[in-house]
Amino acid sequence: MNASSEYTAKQIVVLEGLEPVRKRPGMYIGGTGLEGLHHLVWEVLDNAIDEAMAGHATRTSVTLLPDNRVEVSDNGRGIPVDTHAQTKLSALETVMTTLHAGGKFGSGGYKVSGGLHGVGVSVVNALSKWMQVDVYRDGARYTQTYERGKVKSKVSKEKLAPEEHARTGTTVTFDPDPKIFTEITFNLKSILDHARQQAYLTKGIWLTVTDRREAPDALPYTFYFEGGIASYVRHINKERTAFNDPPFFVSKMLDDILVEVALAYTDDFNEHLFTFANNIHTLEGGTHLTGFKSALTRALNDYLRRTLGEKVAAQVLTGEDVREGLTAIVSVKLRDPQFEGQTKARLGNPEVRTAVESVTAEALTYYLDEHPSDARRIIEKATLSLRARLAARAARETIIRKGVLEGMTLPGKLADCSNRNPAETELFIVEGDSAGGTAKQGRDRRFQAILPLRGKILNVERARLDRILSSEEIKSLIVCMGIGAGEQVDYSKLRYHRIVIMTDADVDGAHIRTLLLTFLFRHYPDVIKSGYLYIAQPPLYAITRSGKTTYAYSDEEKNLVLKEMEAGTPEGKEHKPPSIQRYKGLGEMNAEQLWETTMNPENRMLLNVTIEDSLKADETFSMLMGNEVEPRKRFIQTHARSVENLDI
Repeated sequence: MNASSEYTAKQIVVLEGLEPVRKRPGMYIGGTGLEGLHHLVWEVLDNAIDEAMAGHATRTSVTLLPDNRVEVSDNGRGIPVDTHAQTKLSALETVMTTLHAGGKFGSGGYKVSGGLHGVGVSVVNALSKWMQVDVYRDGARYTQTYERGKVKSKVSKEKLAPEEHARTGTTVTFDPDPKIFTEITFNLKSILDHARQQAYLTKGIWLTVTDRREAPDALPYTFYFEGGIASYVRHINKERTAFNDPPFFVSKMLDDILVEVALAYTDDFNEHLFTFANNIHTLEGGTHLTGFKSALTRALNDYLRRTLGEKVAAQVLTGEDVREGLTAIVSVKLRDPQFEGQTKARLGNPEVRTAVESVTAEALTYYLDEHPSDARRIIEKATLSLRARLAARAARETIIRKGVLEGMTLPGKLADCSNRNPAETELFIVEGDSAGGTAKQGRDRRFQAILPLRGKILNVERARLDRILSSEEIKSLIVCMGIGAGEQVDYSKLRYHRIVIMTDADVDGAHIRTLLLTFLFRHYPDVIKSGYLYIAQPPLYAITRSGKTTYAYSDEEKNLVLKEMEAGTPEGKEHKPPSIQRYKGLGEMNAEQLWETTMNPENRMLLNVTIEDSLKADETFSMLMGNEVEPRKRFIQTHARSVENLDI
């Protein structure tokens, strides 16, 4: 029996049409900017990955073509083309033109699926100016084209040559609609990162990405990982020293749920824990994360008691202790995932917690017994973390106690604002006392607070919480934010909903900015996720001519200003050349200039800091701020050519 005949129109369930997608695209792809544009690729690729997860495909490819077209192809079963009983149309046409029509609603098409509840490919069709689908099955190629979600041609059939008679699969080619998207520029790096992640999560699949936009004969990037998520853990840890390598790995089916867990401990102080459900990155965790954490803590405590007995009667490792330095991937695949929220950020299935906890605890217990040297290093790491946690708690309590004794909680160098509504206030973290003094003079005292920091703060990538809390500069920032530290962080008490990093436009300023970003990313990630963190953009140049000053924020803008000034000079009239002042530090501006260019909400430019890919951000911070020198050196050598101006 041909594999493709098991997947027919009977497995396609229909719910509604496509018009809502074009009216409210943000509901389906998150927005119409670059993130939404790339979401189109993810949705079509999800269908190909679903075929691989179901055991029907081994290869899939993404090709970027000229004129903004994208082609996604797989060697799966091919979308069914027989007549659908409910719509009386080809199943292919039904899938491509009807919202909520797909083989993922319990009709036997798929056991597990990562697609957007089966709506993905029809949503892409609705938001494409043009689309063509080629289906290979039953010895023929079936083709249909569409424009903005509507059928342009009937399904055509062409017999395949004898040598291709066994070919199966689906190829989707689409052209995003410029009437929907504000910009249509596909980012090769984003697509490569996503493809690599999907290849790690789907062990044994060959996934290629080819960029033919400028070179028709470009070679493909190929991803294939026999080790699956264990290879993923090694990739994440490539800038760290692992205690157990190869990583611990378990893959087991329990109650129709496939549980895969891979983990390794490193000499790092942070945890790097990522969860997936049906290959979807669940940023906010869920029941699979809860089950894993519970199993990990229980397994290590049980091992500690078994090996050390009465010596550890008073020592109980907490979840925080056992996750210090941990890199782990938890991936589950199940028939009916219940995602909470439109963005699928959290998995809600209660049965998944039980499955993950059971599989992880059993396999990890066996692993620790079978690998005593690795187990000893892991336990030593966790018990050291326990002692550091207790020291950090004592340090935190000392800070709180000291503040109460002094009758104040805010540091003296903070120039606070009069408004007490966090939604209306801003905290500027300013480099140095000089710039801090200028900012205090130039600010609007009603809603702008100024905190000057002296020198470079501690690199928290290399420090535990007890040492972090001993840093006066970091302590000042923590107290100013008002949300606590460590396990007692309460984001609802954040005193400012706009926290602005304002540093000099030189190498030292960039370093201080990176140190602050590292601190907030590692210890207060929700400040970033909630959109509260910004970077000020002070001007690089003040260009003055005939008493009029124009500010430029880059070399390109400076050159443009100079050209415009030259073009605006009347013929035969002599003018003095414009004076150009290069600001090397915020302190070189007076209070009025700093207000007008960098702090005044009507004129200023602020960059909002976001985390598009938490795993990639984690990897970058580890590389830039960790102990390993070589990866950082390679990064600097790679990007050195893109640096036009370097102040030393």
